[in-house]
This record gives sequence, structure tokens and C-alpha cells, in this order.
Amino acid sequence: MRIYNILARLLDYPDAELMSNLPEVIELLKQESDISPQERDSLMQFISWMQLHELTGMQADYVQTFDMTPEHDLHLTHHLFGDDRGRGPALIDLSEHFKSAGLEVEEGEIPDYLPLILEYVSTLDEMQASVFLGDAAKVIKVLAENLEKAESPYARLLRIVENRAHLAKAA
Repeated sequence: MRIYNILARLLDYPDAELMSNLPEVIELLKQESDISPQERDSLMQFISWMQLHELTGMQADYVQTFDMTPEHDLHLTHHLFGDDRGRGPALIDLSEHFKSAGLEVEEGEIPDYLPLILEYVSTLDEMQASVFLGDAAKVIKVLAENLEKAESPYARLLRIVENRAHLAKAA
């Protein structure tokens, strides 16, 4: 499901490749049938915001938003465990799950990083994706709320992920 690839890329650290490919992302959004009109609108608003900024400005905003503010951390187990010992086993379990599904986590990459999780979810069918994300729905909701309090444009993206995670609970 391409929406998860798009979300993963938009939630990852912005680089020159992403910024130069935004017109192609817009075309993909226009063509994708599995994206609701509300999701498409939110994604287009976010991309329009991105296009107003230079790469270095986007990178500075990203670092300030996600790296300098613990409440916005995209490593999901951080919100559950902080630096508690319980985080290690959760990360190992997630890493093993990815390996069993054929996804190799790169050396030094932490498996609970939301863009990585979204890349994995993009390989699942719609119900499997919703169920997998449903396990993280509470954390994603808190993260979205924190980003909204900070008036971050990234909150729109987290709300899309949260809404898709709740589909599993409604089914």
C-alpha cells in the first residue's frame, strides 16, 4: 500500500532527493485509489508546506521537532518505556518480527522508528496493516496530540497513521 511508503518518506529526515521528488509524490497521491479524499487533502497540505521551505530549513525544523523534543520522538517504544530496561526486549521482539518477515534492519537502525515501521506496513495487506498499527495506536495518538500542541505540520501525517490504525479496532 503506497500510502505507507509515502508517509514513511515524509516522516523521515528530509533530504535533497525527497525535496526534488515532491512533484512525483503529488502525482502518486492523485493516482492512488487507496487514499481517502481527507488523507489526500492532508498530504497535499503537508507537501505544500514543505515546498515553501529550503532543504536546510526543513532539516532544521525536523531536528528541532523530532530530535530535540522527547515528546515527539519517532521511536515508538521510547513513549512506552523511556530508557527503562523493558525497552530492550521490545526492540528485540520487533527486530525478530521484521527478520521473520524478510525485512532486514540496517546496522545501527532502531526497529521502532516510525518511518521504518511504515515501510514494513506497506508490504502488508490493508487488514494486516491496520492490525499491526493498531498495536501502536495509543502511542501514535499521543504523538499526534503532542505534535498538534506544538502546532507542527507533521501532526497531519500522524493523524493519518492513527486513523488507519483505528480501522482494525472498528472492524
